[in-house]
Amino acid sequence: MTEPVSVLAVDLGPGVRAGFSTRAGGVGSGPQAGLNLGLNVSDRVDDVLANRALVARWVGGPVVFATQVHGVDVAVVGPPLAPPTEPAAPSIGCYDGLVCASGIAIGVLVADCVPVLLADPEAGVVGAVHAGRRGLAAGVVQAALARMVALGARPGRTRAAIGPAICGACYEVPAPLRAAVSDVVPDTWATTSWGTPALDLPAGVGAVLAAAGVLAVQRLDTCTLTDQRFYSHRRAQRDGTGNGRFAGLIRAAAGAPGVSAPVR
Repeated sequence: MTEPVSVLAVDLGPGVRAGFSTRAGGVGSGPQAGLNLGLNVSDRVDDVLANRALVARWVGGPVVFATQVHGVDVAVVGPPLAPPTEPAAPSIGCYDGLVCASGIAIGVLVADCVPVLLADPEAGVVGAVHAGRRGLAAGVVQAALARMVALGARPGRTRAAIGPAICGACYEVPAPLRAAVSDVVPDTWATTSWGTPALDLPAGVGAVLAAAGVLAVQRLDTCTLTDQRFYSHRRAQRDGTGNGRFAGLIRAAAGAPGVSAPVR
């Protein structure tokens, strides 16, 4: 039986629907019992598509996802949509950021990496970014902002939400890796609660946004490793179980400033 889904809504301005899904609700079994939205895990495709339909209902339209590869490529989503690249799934290719100015819902899938939602409500431009350690260091957040600016957004008007992700007190990494990432994004330097080298990716995202001129930033200080409401890759590895994906979702509704109705 399908249960109502639970999405943590964030306010990114008038006409913008945005939030982060949890594991609550949806359909599935075993490690993916609940609202798994990822197709690259050992879950039934029909269950995942049913769950994606549920979050589409929440956000107000079908959600476009990409195949994420920890890179810096960002796609502009707008009518006409590119053909899907995954069987039976609305993926538009290999991208780690999506931006849109045409009222289509977009999303990114995560399970410890940082989901970042962006909106300039005056321009009607929104973005969704998958910021893992590689993408963050390579500049995926800046790349998404640049794409949004090309569509008419301004960093000073842009609002951001940094979603649930593994925290700096839990994300243990080898010391050379910490040094390499923090050389590029200094605010990622961290130490675990047990005293070993770590990375604080949400802090790094916040610093990158501030440096780019995005000052209206909400941060959900929720660690996916310790909070059972969310899927976590590291927790699944630790416990020897399967895993799923939750999502950051955003849509600027047709009729909002700068947004035209999407072509069906």
